[in-house]
Amino acid sequence: MQILMSLLLVAQLLSALAMIGLVLMQHGKGADMGASFGGGASGSLFGATGSANFLSRTTAILAAVFFASTLALAYTGNPGSGGASAAGGSVLERVAPAASATADAIPGAAPAASVAPLPAAPAASK
Repeated sequence: MQILMSLLLVAQLLSALAMIGLVLMQHGKGADMGASFGGGASGSLFGATGSANFLSRTTAILAAVFFASTLALAYTGNPGSGGASAAGGSVLERVAPAASATADAIPGAAPAASVAPLPAAPAASK
């Protein structure tokens, strides 16, 4: 199971980095107007029309890989992968008893019932 999670994490990391690079390589909508006045679209790597299709399709594929690996990591990383019914309820129901147990286990902590109330503030004299 650890090997699967490592492979999913590597796939997620590589797809995220490649997607960042591809998004930075793409031209915005305002870049078309500058290209019409001699902005240098002929000097691009993929040509004047091929860059938008290639880069946008590759970005979409990498986004799908990223989301699929994220969902797979969330599913495999959950200790009760069978859903809420297999784990015995919601996340809040599983955390609440553990939080109260750790509060009682703190050494030197005063019990809640023996805490004395704070003294009242003295009255202001004129």
